[in-house]
Amino acid sequence: MKIAVIGQSLFGQEVYCHLKKEGYEVVGVFTIPDKDGKADPLGLEAEKDGVPVFKFPRWRLRGQALPEVVTQYQALGAELNVLPFCSQFIPMEVINAPRHGSIIYHPSLLPRHRGASAINWTLIHGDKKGGFTIFWADDGLDTGDILLQKECEVLQDDTVSTLYNRFLFPEGIKGMVQAVRLIAEGRAPRLPQPEEGATYEGIQKKEMAKINWDQPAETIHNWIRGNDKVPGAWTEACGQKLTFFNSTLNTSGLMPEGEALPIPGAHQPGVVTKAGLVLFGNDNKMLLVKNIQLEDGKMIPASHFFQGAAGDALELTEEELVTAEAMRSVWQRILPNVLKVEDSTDFFKSGAASVDVVRLVEEVKELCDGLELENEDVYMATTFGDFVQLLVRKLRGEDEHSDQVIDYVEKSVNKLTLRMPHQLFIGGKFVDAEGAKTYDTINPADGSVICQVSLAQLTDVDKAVAAAKDAFENGLWGKINARDRGRLLYRLADLMEQHQEELATIEALDAGAVYTLALKTHVGMSIQTFQYFAGWCDKIQGSTIPINQARPNRNLTFTRKEPIGVCGIVIPWNYPLMMLSWKTAACLAAGNTVVIKPAQESTLVGQRLSDHPDVRKIGFTGSTEVGKHIMKSCALSNVKKVSLELGGKSPLIIFADCDLNKAVQMGMSSVFFNKGENCIAAGRLFVEDSIHDQFVQKVVEEVRKMKIGNPLDRDTNHGPQNHEAHLKKLLEYCQRGVKEGATLVCGGSQVPRPGFFFEPTVLTNVKDDMFIAKEESFGPIMIISRFADGDVDAVLSRANATEFGLASGVFTRDINKALYVSDKLQAGTVFINTYNKTDVAAPFGGFKQSGFGKDLGEAALNEYLRIKTITFEY
Repeated sequence: MKIAVIGQSLFGQEVYCHLKKEGYEVVGVFTIPDKDGKADPLGLEAEKDGVPVFKFPRWRLRGQALPEVVTQYQALGAELNVLPFCSQFIPMEVINAPRHGSIIYHPSLLPRHRGASAINWTLIHGDKKGGFTIFWADDGLDTGDILLQKECEVLQDDTVSTLYNRFLFPEGIKGMVQAVRLIAEGRAPRLPQPEEGATYEGIQKKEMAKINWDQPAETIHNWIRGNDKVPGAWTEACGQKLTFFNSTLNTSGLMPEGEALPIPGAHQPGVVTKAGLVLFGNDNKMLLVKNIQLEDGKMIPASHFFQGAAGDALELTEEELVTAEAMRSVWQRILPNVLKVEDSTDFFKSGAASVDVVRLVEEVKELCDGLELENEDVYMATTFGDFVQLLVRKLRGEDEHSDQVIDYVEKSVNKLTLRMPHQLFIGGKFVDAEGAKTYDTINPADGSVICQVSLAQLTDVDKAVAAAKDAFENGLWGKINARDRGRLLYRLADLMEQHQEELATIEALDAGAVYTLALKTHVGMSIQTFQYFAGWCDKIQGSTIPINQARPNRNLTFTRKEPIGVCGIVIPWNYPLMMLSWKTAACLAAGNTVVIKPAQESTLVGQRLSDHPDVRKIGFTGSTEVGKHIMKSCALSNVKKVSLELGGKSPLIIFADCDLNKAVQMGMSSVFFNKGENCIAAGRLFVEDSIHDQFVQKVVEEVRKMKIGNPLDRDTNHGPQNHEAHLKKLLEYCQRGVKEGATLVCGGSQVPRPGFFFEPTVLTNVKDDMFIAKEESFGPIMIISRFADGDVDAVLSRANATEFGLASGVFTRDINKALYVSDKLQAGTVFINTYNKTDVAAPFGGFKQSGFGKDLGEAALNEYLRIKTITFEY
């Protein structure tokens, strides 16, 4: 079948190429005349193939077909005219000439939106469905019979560009080829267009695109996005015409706080915020505009409006203008697909990749006498106009980044001067909580107030989530490549290592951690965690999967692991820094952004994170009771992903054939490590009958050697409990154990000194039905039960008779017994002849009501990633 292609642009070029690939004979291509000396892509492609190309400036005059044009067309002998995005008026003498007639592409679901600017009107009307029609051309206004249609969902924030790029362009090309195939096979339908539902909007012009403010927010949003990028919806404000682009209705968590922008006719003034310009409909609902074009044509971020209006943009000198034009040429070379680099040209949206960032940085160095930019500079100034402004500021030696303003609390402790922030950290700044709410944070060693810390309110959570969402979707963090992300995490680990003494001192001061332990574990393992996950950043990868082929075609299926988005992390009070690091390092390595809630009495904050629709993952460490509530909230809110590390009652089984001295030392560590405030602490020791008394005697001897005191003293073994309420709970726990018949061998009392010190405690003769045999103390209380010599299965049954399954342990020299017991113990971690030996590379997490999901190791990354499967046919 001989085909004449009449059209233009990349769309026309792609349709032409696909028709050639299908084996059709294209006898001629008709496209528009060259513009500014540049040929249309369709014509260029056809000329490469030696296909005759015609560039008629017009096909008819005063409504009559030009005879010389019709003659040249008829000489080709086309059997079908294919018109992909044809903008010229083609006379009926040409339309009806071929044996099969003419088919034309139209970007709407006809009969709705007949006429020009069809995509714009789909959005302006707020249609939920869009698509395209391929119809048989006639002399009406897109009224010919329909050959085929394909539809797609119109997303809430779609623009002309996103709808075109996502569906109308790729699927439209396929549709045109499919239509030709149906015609060639004699199966092409001709379905008369109904009149019902037909609309006849005209071309949307600038003078007609003024915003009517007496409408709901969604209608105003549709008007703005329907006119984005051409001709641009506008209003008058501040004495000039402002054109709005990049509108969104997704304002969840956004607080309209900023400088008011009065707009004549608007229901209420707009507000220039950090996120952009907040506008209001007559229904008091909000929309957000992210870009504004000023009357002089300059495009600025809406968040910079008052800066731009005040002339914040630099006036360039003649020499700087020369540099700017030279840089424009550099951009032009890097972006060959861009016809002309304008100030609004976006580096990445124009096709630049990471290698082009490196090239641009090197080009700047060569052009500007060795000036060195960071890759991040390019990501922060993606349009040419913004890039020139950044470049000139750098050349002038101006520092755009002011020092972070931090209201430190200073204390001289441990021969160090500590400078501790005490405010909330939201959107890159330290800020007070809503209403300047605070609470006292207490030094558990003496009960004194360290400082007042900002107490987050629900509105603060919304601000933090909005900032994290913006950072993920629009900020530098969401744009940098994985290797750069890893480099930043390594840098964080290096900084922590440089300040490890300060961090360990704060842990001792704030959490009562013994300083030497804090240095090794609280801080040391935190550093190792960030180092470990920094190395994973550029090793997160999917896989290719063989699937059944769709003969005669073939398929390729592969997976990608992607970040989830905004994650909420709720951490406990026993290891403040380490628990933060365990979860945050994996979360950030995966490419997410994060909102962190430390442990404090602000329980509603954690609830709001669980309920928030923009939070896509919760990582929680804490009690089983609270974990259940979080899991329920995550399900009811938006079915967000959740991982839970909950309570424990970890059994430690000590057999008579163990190394007794080691079992005593490690058994004590299993209980008294970090004052017993340890999630995997051995909650109950089962000691074989024949060594029970000897084991208890040795433990008591060692307990009496322990020094209880100031956690900052280097010889202290045992510091204060974290807070007063927990101390009281431990006292009640011991009293209940004794009341139920357990024997208090040592300890059980508060140490008579200032602070929240509790004696290391040993309770024996503990029966399986006692409260202390079933419930976690989370303190330095060793619970010891006997078991009969040689009765392995019986002690295993007792050890597993709990709803918890976080950790467990066994001491024996018999390797067969050790492996058998490790197989049978129902816990996420089993220690053999050791205890508390966690490592950043080893997955950590529980079974049963101790939760699910893993911290640490490669497995932790999966908690903060989602897997996408991609299949295509070729």
